[in-house]
Amino acid sequence: MSNRLYVQADEHGVLRVGDTRVMLDSVIIAFCQGHSAQSIQEQYPALTLEEVQGGIAYCLEHEHEVNAYLKKQEAVWREFKLEADKRKNPVIERLRALANEESTNAR
Repeated sequence: MSNRLYVQADEHGVLRVGDTRVMLDSVIIAFCQGHSAQSIQEQYPALTLEEVQGGIAYCLEHEHEVNAYLKKQEAVWREFKLEADKRKNPVIERLRALANEESTNAR
C-alpha cells in the first residue's frame, strides 16, 4: 500500500474512507461481521480494494480512537432516530401501519 491517508474526517467529523463518502463505520461493521476486504469492496464499489484495506488497517492501528468514535456515532444516530420518531410523517406512519398489519397477519 502507498503512504497515503485512507481515512479522513469530513466537515462534520464523520470518518470517511479514501476520497469517497463511504463512512468508516460501514467498513468496520462489515469487517466485524466477517466480510473480507474484497467482499467489502464489492459492497462499496466507490472504494478501491486498497482503500478498504487501508481503512481496516487504520481501525486496527487506532483501535481506541475508533472505538470512541463509534460510541459517539452511535449516540448521534440514536439522537437522530429519536428526533425522527417525534416528527409525524404520513409515509412513515403508513409504512409502520403496514408493518404492524404484516406482523399481526403472520401470527
